[in-house]
Amino acid sequence: MNYDAAFKNIDDTLWKDAGCGSELDYIEQTSWILFLKYLDDLEKENKSAAELSNKTYAPILSNEFSWETWAAPKKADGSLDYNAAKTGDDLKDFVNTELFPYLKSFKSVANDANTLEYKIGQIFSEISNKLQSGYSLREVINKVNELQFLSNEEKHELSSLYEDKIKNMGNAGRNGGEYYTPRPLIQAITQVVNPVIGDKVYDGAVGSAGFLCEAYSHILNSKELSATEFQQLQTSTLYGKEKKSLAYVIGTMNMILHGIEAPNILHGNTLGENIADIQEKDRVDVVLANPPFGGKERAEVQQNFPVATSETAYLFLQHFIKMLKVGGRCGIVIKNTFLSNTDNASVALRKQLLEECNLHSILDLPGGAFTGTGVKTVVLFFDKGTPTKKVWYYQLNVGRNMGKTNPLNQKDMAEFVELAKSHEEGDNSWVIDVADINKDTYDLTVNNPNTVEEVDSRTPQEIIAEIEQLDAKASKALKAIKELL
Repeated sequence: MNYDAAFKNIDDTLWKDAGCGSELDYIEQTSWILFLKYLDDLEKENKSAAELSNKTYAPILSNEFSWETWAAPKKADGSLDYNAAKTGDDLKDFVNTELFPYLKSFKSVANDANTLEYKIGQIFSEISNKLQSGYSLREVINKVNELQFLSNEEKHELSSLYEDKIKNMGNAGRNGGEYYTPRPLIQAITQVVNPVIGDKVYDGAVGSAGFLCEAYSHILNSKELSATEFQQLQTSTLYGKEKKSLAYVIGTMNMILHGIEAPNILHGNTLGENIADIQEKDRVDVVLANPPFGGKERAEVQQNFPVATSETAYLFLQHFIKMLKVGGRCGIVIKNTFLSNTDNASVALRKQLLEECNLHSILDLPGGAFTGTGVKTVVLFFDKGTPTKKVWYYQLNVGRNMGKTNPLNQKDMAEFVELAKSHEEGDNSWVIDVADINKDTYDLTVNNPNTVEEVDSRTPQEIIAEIEQLDAKASKALKAIKELL
């Protein structure tokens, strides 16, 4: 079927409903309905697998709350039974007063936070049905009911469309960098850090879970995984935490659409944890993240960190360094001003990074790399446990102005990914020796030594003559305009 058209029809219906006023609402409402349809298809798969093994399958949801009972009852021929399907106020009342309370209850009765049952309870504790018209709700349910999650191809197409919705949500306002990191950048960072099966991969600012989804795909396609390794990838490889409710729901749904059945994402403030309490058992092998920057954390949160600062990204950087095992690898997006700011926190963090970690690579991104925000950013790549001796810089030059119509693409990132393996030097890449940097400031400003400034070789007389020529042309143009008037 045409999934793209189905998504557009869903958005059209949501746009007409008084309860949905933004792209944020569209994706939130689409997410919970998609999730329940996904759950129905997953139940069917599990039931079929159980029957093939001559086992009895116990469904997660009781019959009255199953998709085929309340959302899509069927006739004998398999078509939707419109007479039996709730609609209007009956549907809205059922969803608001019966379905949501039932699904929320899973959080308190689930035995383990890593189970799908717990995720159901967590998701439906964070959101609510915003559609004010039960008839609009029925239209959306009917459209979602046409979607299928039964094959890998279907899941891949749905995940691509869902990411487009996340991108549109970011482009619609100030949430661009918060919810959506450009996929080509995520892919490049993941390729350079190279998570493998057996690694524990972590993002403490998970957002829409782009990094965890890409890490999953990267590991899945890295080699032929055994059944045990695939189970390990599914259940004990990818971990995240997210502070905001909507982002938590979106990230969970995004991972599910990418094939991760019960995502290990926790809802909570990563920075609320005192990093002194992080133990060896908590540590991870890989950190991939684009933490929020520009935020201002309260004084009590700052007390959780040795270097006190209100800048959110600097707190996350301290958290990530602490979370890494010795030998662990990190790729993190941060504002480029981190490399040069002279405040005490910036200097102290650069010193810590260089002394406790091997900051082996810095990727300098052009303005416009993040659509919807003009903030200049860099990506820091470092390994924990050995001090930095040399830093390889790569200045990405895409040769065009970037924005919504000219976003970052995989071709743009190809040379960086290739050269990052050898730290080859060239017009856009160079190496600095840490022994040569100022030990008072630890300044790491991006300063491409290969950039040649154009020198104006004209004599003063030639410059004056050119100015006179331009003045004469301007006078002639003004005279022509006056004659026309």
